[in-house]
Amino acid sequence: MFIWDFVADTVLGQIIDWMYGQIIGFLGDFFMQMGNMGADLFTMSWVQSIVLFFSYLAWALYGVGLVVACFECGIEYQSGRGSIKDTALNAIKGFMAVGLFTTVPVELYKLSVSLQGEFTAGITGFGTDIGTVASEIITTLQGAGGLEQSLTTNVFGGLGAITSPIMMLFIIILLGYAVIKVFFANLKRGGILLIQISVGSLYMFSVPRGYIDGFVSWCKQVIGLCLTAFLQATVLIAGLMVVKDNALLGLGLMLAAGELPRIAGQFGLDTSTKANLMGAVYTAQSAVNMTKTVVQAVAK
Repeated sequence: MFIWDFVADTVLGQIIDWMYGQIIGFLGDFFMQMGNMGADLFTMSWVQSIVLFFSYLAWALYGVGLVVACFECGIEYQSGRGSIKDTALNAIKGFMAVGLFTTVPVELYKLSVSLQGEFTAGITGFGTDIGTVASEIITTLQGAGGLEQSLTTNVFGGLGAITSPIMMLFIIILLGYAVIKVFFANLKRGGILLIQISVGSLYMFSVPRGYIDGFVSWCKQVIGLCLTAFLQATVLIAGLMVVKDNALLGLGLMLAAGELPRIAGQFGLDTSTKANLMGAVYTAQSAVNMTKTVVQAVAK
């Protein structure tokens, strides 16, 4: 009877773990589909029109910035401080930036979403058939040790060890909070990427002149957005997989997933658009003022 209980417990435990992994894998796949919806936003005609408009604006600002850079190089060359080599390198940098700023962020975002889907599927075993589960059950039964050892493994610290209904309710509330926070973060990520691409066009006036700090900050924000798109859902799914074995550790991982944008911001990968927008507005004002100065100088 004890041997039958042990076998039944092992078989049912493996099947329940497989079902739990499939449910969590579905959640990870759902987050990947949400990320793909953000990427599919750029396939809509009106979004492509907006991106095309800001692409033309970037080319116009690049042309004005290139003319201004040539004037600045000529003025500095009269005093012996000008460098044609640096001006040419800055022009090449600006040409590459204005040609790639509308495509590279979208492709990088698609790559991060695809990697997130692959990682979560690997963590949860999403898509594993029942035959593979049966093979794992047989392997577990063959490699099991003593009866007492087998009955006490993978139990301590999990949800089965919690008997207080208040504690269970508290854990459920935290689980819902972590999942909903990541859900809304994924929901708005496509729109944030569109805003970042639109704002990035305003930096193309400064790049050919050698002032690339604002554009580098913009690149960091795009990288931070793609990094959080990959890590947030991955860490959340990993936490959900750990909860069934160690509830507190799993909750810690899930709550840490919501703090990833703030942590990335501490290392210069701020995903918010506030600082980026202010820097772009300042750059646009500088472009307008510099253009007025050049026009007045040419008119004289």
